Amino acid sequence: MEETIKPDKKLFTKTVWVLLTVSAFVLLGVSLVHLIIHIAGGDPNAPPIIWLIAAIAVIVMWLIAYPIAKLWIRNLAYVIQEDRITIQKGILTKTQQNIPYRSITDFILQRSLYDRILGIGSIRIQTAGQSQSPSGYEGNMAGLIEHERLHDQLRGKLRLLHPTSEALTTHEPVQKSTEQILDQMLQELKAIRKNTEK
Repeated sequence: MEETIKPDKKLFTKTVWVLLTVSAFVLLGVSLVHLIIHIAGGDPNAPPIIWLIAAIAVIVMWLIAYPIAKLWIRNLAYVIQEDRITIQKGILTKTQQNIPYRSITDFILQRSLYDRILGIGSIRIQTAGQSQSPSGYEGNMAGLIEHERLHDQLRGKLRLLHPTSEALTTHEPVQKSTEQILDQMLQELKAIRKNTEK
């Protein structure tokens, strides 16, 4: 069974809100600099130049970030397959990131302040030391409306595939498989034999 999920349009709304927040902080910073210059009795020509630089910086940020975010989110898709999760992404170069279930250790549900306001969430995919990204996660499925249902479904699938994984929850008892018990017994017998030969 294969399920393709597209991020909700609210993910783009979240991106716009983040850009507005950054713009507000830039303008707030410029206001503080303007106030400090005014209080200190500095050059009266400096504030207009600072405001002009800040305005240009904000406009350039919007001109670059807005279309990139729109195209990125439009091309983003998550494919839930029987043996793996595929994240399709990219603007000019399309990338398919395949994450097999056998290497996944956990799914982390994350909701920022904007996510909670908009009613969306993200599921981060954690693997056993294989992530190359600075965040420490192999993949991220952002902008999900049914994030709780999907999170439960993926964790249930992981629980079936890795019944002895301690990463799933700290409250579940870990049951050893027959192979693990036999291996442990063999190790103990070897230790006993080694001690009796001395």
